[in-house]
Amino acid sequence: MPALKLILAGTILATCVGAQAQNGANQQAKAKTSKASTKTQEQILLEQLNEKFQKLDDLNRKCSDLQKQFDVLEQRMAARDAEMEQAQKNAAAAQADAADAKQKLEATQQNIGVDGAAVTTLQNEVTALKSTSTSLSATVETAQQQTKQLLNPDAIHFKGITLKPGGFLAAETVNRQRGTGSDINTAFSTIPFAGQTAAELSEFNATARQSRVSFLADGKLPSATLRGYLEADFLSAGTTSNNNQSNSYTLRLRQAWAQAALNGGWTLTGGQMWSLATEYTRGLANLSEAIPLTIDPQYNVGFTWARQYGFRVTKQLGSRVWIGGAIEESETLNLGGHNLPTIVYQQAGNPAGLYNPAANYSFNQGPDLIAKLAYENDWSHFEVFGVGRFFRDRVFPNGSTPTGTPPNPSPSALGAFTAKTEGGGGGANGRISLFSKSLVIGAHGLIGDGIGRYSSALLPDATAHPDGSPELLTGGSALGSVEWHPNPRLDLYSYYGGEYAKRAYYATGYSITTPGPTFGQPILTGYGAPNNIVYGCYIEVLPVASPNGGGNVPGSASNCNADNRNIQEGTLGYWFRFYRGSRGTLQQGIQYSYVVRHTWQGIGDPAAGLPNSPKAIDNMWFTSFRYYLPQ
Repeated sequence: MPALKLILAGTILATCVGAQAQNGANQQAKAKTSKASTKTQEQILLEQLNEKFQKLDDLNRKCSDLQKQFDVLEQRMAARDAEMEQAQKNAAAAQADAADAKQKLEATQQNIGVDGAAVTTLQNEVTALKSTSTSLSATVETAQQQTKQLLNPDAIHFKGITLKPGGFLAAETVNRQRGTGSDINTAFSTIPFAGQTAAELSEFNATARQSRVSFLADGKLPSATLRGYLEADFLSAGTTSNNNQSNSYTLRLRQAWAQAALNGGWTLTGGQMWSLATEYTRGLANLSEAIPLTIDPQYNVGFTWARQYGFRVTKQLGSRVWIGGAIEESETLNLGGHNLPTIVYQQAGNPAGLYNPAANYSFNQGPDLIAKLAYENDWSHFEVFGVGRFFRDRVFPNGSTPTGTPPNPSPSALGAFTAKTEGGGGGANGRISLFSKSLVIGAHGLIGDGIGRYSSALLPDATAHPDGSPELLTGGSALGSVEWHPNPRLDLYSYYGGEYAKRAYYATGYSITTPGPTFGQPILTGYGAPNNIVYGCYIEVLPVASPNGGGNVPGSASNCNADNRNIQEGTLGYWFRFYRGSRGTLQQGIQYSYVVRHTWQGIGDPAAGLPNSPKAIDNMWFTSFRYYLPQ
């Protein structure tokens, strides 16, 4: 490298000297030539000097540029020499490290050759320790969760099953414009007509009897889930129950059923439960019934329901469709109408048979049959269903004659026979959810023959032909519902429903012999006959002695043979929750209902202000204050 520097310096120096010598020779030649020119010698000399100075300046600039290039080249060569020197040092250090690593590797291999088994054992012990640590962490987490559940259990665990208590404690009141002799539940079909004693007196009743207790047992098997459910309240009266002092009322069975829900979608349920005709909110699953939010435990006119024995089988088809069938307890409501022939279709309860002697029980030919199809998606639920029913009575053609006709001189049971008939109907339920399910709108309907007992107003199922055979009454019910849940604390609800029973009447072959406005007219039997006397429905009568002792009670209106045509009810209400959490729910509600009872046209006295179609109206206010167990 130093030799290269000397060669470059010599070359540059030789170039500069040669350039100066060449300039000197050129100047001497020009001086000789200038003697022959016409210019003076001084002018020629000055011009030559100027040219030399200019060339000398150019030569100096070139020499300066070459010097700068040489300096830069010298710096780069010095930096490269330093890099090469550092690379040599790094290579030497790397060789030394490699030799040291080789020595350590040989030593380690020798040690492993001696203690290999110990190393393997140690590795296995470390792996086992890690596994144990992970298991201990999971155990600690599980123990913490179990401790939390013990402090705040969602259910009680007993021999492999889960037990969930439920229910609520209630303090409730009802204030009716017209007295019905009822507690918190309303007897819609017997609201008194204006002018009757009970209609002149309002009623206020306060009660805790709707307080409810429930118990759900749940056990899981590999192929099914077994369940049992029990529910009861105190809306029942024993022979010593009254409101005088202790208000001691008996516990009443609401539901008690057993269930096997198979993993394949089949569910078998047996016991006392809500009828399959009742609307559901989730498939056809028990405990998902779409019950009106009313405080009144008779719910709302137009609501289709019953709680009775049933054995049902349901099947889920895919994720949106369910089908189900059930056999359920049957009962014929009191036959409606007037001037009915001598028949028997029921008997008083037998205390020895554990039936209530103050109630009547029909001679049932067989169970009611119900089938239902349900479809639902994320925002709606729809159902269609059918009800099949069977009726019968015992007819006595040689029995007594209708009131107002010559009596049968020798009534007897000769010629008695049994008459049978079948009835039923169909219905549909539907509800849609809007605005993230905060608003729920529903429509519900049932129509058919002999289906009065499946709706809240309990209009009659049937009347009787002149020959004594059952005549089923065509009728139905409908209910519209709007429920709004603006936030988790508040529920607002509104319902409007109605129930209807068609009139059915026939000539008996007798005529009225009693003096009065109907004298000489044919005697009609059945329900809603147009010549029924109804003008007495608005006339107050003297009270009568109570069959229970203790004074008088309102007397039954005379000349008031009005049969119900339809009953309607409109309801508004709300529930507000003060608290809802792990400690239960505390809520309060108010309900207002307007009920109107219409009857079939008979014979009144319009001139005296006594219409042919009596009508009864009741305004009702309910309040409730409840505490629910945590769910």
